[in-house]
Amino acid sequence: MNYNHLRYFWEVARDGNLTRTAARLNLSQSAVSVQIRKLEDRLGQPVFERRGRQLHLTEAGRIALDYADTIFGAGQELLATLQRTASPRQVLRVGALATLSRNFQIEFLRPLLGKPEVELILRSGTSMELLLGLETLRLDVVLTNRSPASDALTSFMVHPVSEQPVSIIGTAARINMGQSLKDLLAKNPMIVPTTDSPIRAGFDMLCTRLDIRPVLAAEVDDMAMMRLLAREDIGLALLPPIVVKNELETGLLKEAQHDVGLSESFQAVTIKRKFPNPLLASLF
Repeated sequence: MNYNHLRYFWEVARDGNLTRTAARLNLSQSAVSVQIRKLEDRLGQPVFERRGRQLHLTEAGRIALDYADTIFGAGQELLATLQRTASPRQVLRVGALATLSRNFQIEFLRPLLGKPEVELILRSGTSMELLLGLETLRLDVVLTNRSPASDALTSFMVHPVSEQPVSIIGTAARINMGQSLKDLLAKNPMIVPTTDSPIRAGFDMLCTRLDIRPVLAAEVDDMAMMRLLAREDIGLALLPPIVVKNELETGLLKEAQHDVGLSESFQAVTIKRKFPNPLLASLF
C-alpha cells in the first residue's frame, strides 16, 4: 500500500470537504482526487460516495479511517515521544473547556507549577475541539466537567479528579445567615447554569420541592462569567466554592450555609497511548 494515498484520504475524511483539504495542503482538487482514486483501486472499494456536493464515507471508508487514525496517530506519537526524550525539558500539553473554572485548572496543575524542567502548554476550546486534539495527539490531557460520550470506537479514558459541592454564593448584603433556604432563593435573583447542565436540572428540582419559582438574573455556561456576575451583585450564583476561592478568602463574596445537595464533577480525559506522557503520573 502507498501510504501517501492513505494520508490524503485521511486528511479529506477528517476535514469532510475536498476543496478545503486541497486548499490547506496547497494542492489542486484534481491532484487530491487522483490520490484517493488510487487508494480505492488498491483497496478494491470506494471510500467516499458523493451526495450532491457533499462527500460521505462508505462502509469501507469508515473502516479505512479507523485504521488510518491508528497508523498516523502512532506516527505522531513516535515523534512526540522521541522529541520529549531528546529534550532536557518535558512538555505537557493541556486542554481545558473555555468555560471551566481557572481555579480548578490551577489546583490540578499545581504539582507541576514552577518546575524548571517542565513546560506547560495550555489551550482552551470547545469539547469537540479538545477531544480532536487528544485523538490527533496535539494534547496530552483535557480538563472538563462533562465526560465525553463513550462507545466501542473511542479510546478516551476518563479520570475523576474532583467532586466539588455546589453552594449559593453572593455578596454579604444578600447572604443573610438567618434566612431559610426557601426565603433566600425566593427573595433574590439567581445566576444559574444553562439548561444543559446537570447542576441546573438539580436546581430546578430543588425549587420544585420548595414550591418556589425563582427569578433568574442570568443563565450562563461559563463559570468565570458567573463569578464576575456574582461580584457585580446582580444576584446569587449557584457555584462550586473553588470557582470563587479568592473572593471568599477576601470577604468580597460569601457562601450561604445551606446545603443544596448538588455537586460538580471535574474530570481529566486522556486517550489510550502506548507511550503516555510521563508527567501525567504526578497529576492523577
